[in-house]
Amino acid sequence: MQEAIIPNGGVPSRLRAFLLPWRAARITPLTELTQAARLVPPAAMVATQLALTYWLWHALYAGVRVSAGLDVAQATTYAMLGVLYQQFSTVDRWSNGDTMVQLMTEGTIAFWFLRPVSARRYYLIRAVGDIAYGGGLALVAYLACLGIGAIALPPSWPAAGAALITLVFGLAITYYLHLVLDLICFWSTVNDAAITAVQFATGLLSGAFAPLWFFPGWFRHVSAFLPFQTTLNVPLSLYVGRLPASALGIQLAVQAAWTAGFALFTWWLWRRAAARVTVLGG
Repeated sequence: MQEAIIPNGGVPSRLRAFLLPWRAARITPLTELTQAARLVPPAAMVATQLALTYWLWHALYAGVRVSAGLDVAQATTYAMLGVLYQQFSTVDRWSNGDTMVQLMTEGTIAFWFLRPVSARRYYLIRAVGDIAYGGGLALVAYLACLGIGAIALPPSWPAAGAALITLVFGLAITYYLHLVLDLICFWSTVNDAAITAVQFATGLLSGAFAPLWFFPGWFRHVSAFLPFQTTLNVPLSLYVGRLPASALGIQLAVQAAWTAGFALFTWWLWRRAAARVTVLGG
């Protein structure tokens, strides 16, 4: 009896139908890992960035014990983790002709709206695959840096847990920022100018260029009202102990608010974007 029910809509078949589209998350890892030569340049660049960052901050702290509430180990760890954070979103889709702007220019974006999986869900699945792949590379580099003592461990387990939780929300906010940039293509076809502006703002206001604790007070107050600092500065500050683990509640509330706001905004943008796509003359 159960064998007849399960294939006709039981829980296992529904779960299978839900999980099946997520196989598309493998596209990026499979594309990258089957072309081993493409792994060498990014790995060399990351290793160079990490080495230069380590030497730079140790040189800046020569003769200085503490600055902006950070000692040399904290500042160096923060900066090197900032380099690794960038690996979550550095997957090269352009060479595969798989960016939103390329699909819009070629007109092949219409196929996204012909699949049984919605364009919005497909975009999410592909992004999760990108983040997982970039995160795997970042994890390998993180463990290597820990092994040679270039990066310090968090001051406590609660700090590590708080950093990990806020990292997840930070990646979600980063995902939505990239999604907004891609959805702009439905109205402007190209989004180069927007990408350049947002990349600069993200690098400056998230703490990727330098920890926000080194900036003037007014700058930190302004950045507190923007989503960028929640992506990188918050989890890294918790990791190095510049923010106490007890600050998790308020930081998590701010991140959750930005995530919910972006989710609603991009849901509305997807509906508007779908109305602008003409498929088979319909």
